[in-house]
Amino acid sequence: MELIIDSTAAARSGETAEIMRRFNDVFQHHDPSALADLVADGCVIENTTPAPDGARAAGKAACIELWSAIATGPGTRFDLEETFVAGERATIRWRFWMADGSSVRGVNLMRVADGRIVEAMGYVKG
Repeated sequence: MELIIDSTAAARSGETAEIMRRFNDVFQHHDPSALADLVADGCVIENTTPAPDGARAAGKAACIELWSAIATGPGTRFDLEETFVAGERATIRWRFWMADGSSVRGVNLMRVADGRIVEAMGYVKG
């Protein structure tokens, strides 16, 4: 059996991986300045809160506002556990530490198109 590798899919994976690296850096460095270059005009976020279904943010400005607030939360941090990329999709597993020392584990399901984030769905362990 011959293994055929789709070079277009491989290139998309590389681009998506770089976008996810830059996205994760926003939260690791508490610096949302890169978000304007990473988020598409029609981006949609399904947030983890409020439970049980989360809130929806639609549009570039709303998504940047939400992610900026999360990235700059005083006394908070994200520990990245894994980022997995396949074509235009990525899965980010993380642990979020709150200012009071408690934490929650979760995952973001991301989608990239034309070099920008177009969709992010966040889920947490309940």
